[in-house]
Amino acid sequence: MTPLDIKDTMQRLGSQARAAAIAISKAESGQKNTALLAVAEIIGQRAGQLAEENQKDLQTGRENGLDAASLDRLALTPKAIQTMIDGLKQVAALPDPVGEITALSYRPSGIQVGQMRVPLGVIGIIYESRPNVTVDAAALCLKSGNACILRGGSEAIHSNQAIAACITQGLQVAGLPDAVVQIVATADRAAVGALITMNRFVDVIVPRGGKSLIDRISQEATIPVIKHLDGICHVYIDDKADIEKAIAIAVNAKTQRYGVCNAMETLLVAEGVAATVLPELARQYLDKGVELRGCGKTCSLIPECHRATEEDWHTEYLAPILSIRIVAGLDEAIAHIGKYSSAHTEAIVTEDYSRARRFLREVDSSSVMVNASTRFADGFEYGLGAEIGISTDKLHARGPVGLHGLTSLKFIVLGDGQIRE
Repeated sequence: MTPLDIKDTMQRLGSQARAAAIAISKAESGQKNTALLAVAEIIGQRAGQLAEENQKDLQTGRENGLDAASLDRLALTPKAIQTMIDGLKQVAALPDPVGEITALSYRPSGIQVGQMRVPLGVIGIIYESRPNVTVDAAALCLKSGNACILRGGSEAIHSNQAIAACITQGLQVAGLPDAVVQIVATADRAAVGALITMNRFVDVIVPRGGKSLIDRISQEATIPVIKHLDGICHVYIDDKADIEKAIAIAVNAKTQRYGVCNAMETLLVAEGVAATVLPELARQYLDKGVELRGCGKTCSLIPECHRATEEDWHTEYLAPILSIRIVAGLDEAIAHIGKYSSAHTEAIVTEDYSRARRFLREVDSSSVMVNASTRFADGFEYGLGAEIGISTDKLHARGPVGLHGLTSLKFIVLGDGQIRE
């Protein structure tokens, strides 16, 4: 396609999305839920076909030299397909936020003032590798009354098109316009440039992918962006931690999956328990093939550990590599997180209630946890049904972005003939 063809195509998608946004914003909850459940049923029926299309993408990815983490994100395993189905059903079961009125109160004039939750409008979503994002994004946008334009990566083009066909059929079952969810068919990067500057048609952009993609969109978009750049997540093992809990959490946070933004990248350990906890942790990490990089004190306890550099504390590995630092205690752990964290997810393992409360209050990240793996920082695990992404911004949404994050509030006033004196 020529640049002019791409521009025309994107303008057409935008125009159709704007019209569809009006229709979906007025749809009743039952109609939206019918569409979601229909998509879930169709995906279940076509699971074999989705897997076949996904194999084409995986084969191409291997031929193009995609690394293990990228292939893992790309794979539509039976578990991943079932998770998509479960997510659709969970979103359908969630309360519809659209039209919800809160904080309604009388003013001295006799008017009532409150706030109503309303859709954002048209959401452009740009993502790489993960074909499940197609379903998550479509489900959340649909339930929250938004139209969406989805631009997946070229590496998942067969998977995304197969999923899109299921979504279109589900919309038709419910009598909703096909343009409520539209997939950009071209993998040309120019389509991204067009999408992120279509102020007339698109209200917000949500990028999901590598740092280079998000950097580009943040710099070039003329539309508000909901994003996070890195997932440099920390677990701090306090000297008042339950050692059995600490080991289980620290192993899971790093090794349950490597190529995800909520995996732990830096482990902080209080010096009072370092000699107790680190040798066993090192054994389990090394058994799983994790490369360890640590401070001088860590290296003295773990002979196989490589000396960490300043760059390591700033790095999101998305790989079986872990940085470890021994700290004096809670104050030094919080200071390290404040300096190096990407404000995604941090966890403390401790049995001390006061220290747990301090950690929750003083660590300024989108998710802060006590005695739990960072891998729980996920819309599905938080009961949101699915997530459209995780935001480390402080406006407009923060943390996993679910239904409420895809809506806004407007003031409403109820009167009975009042006039201002």
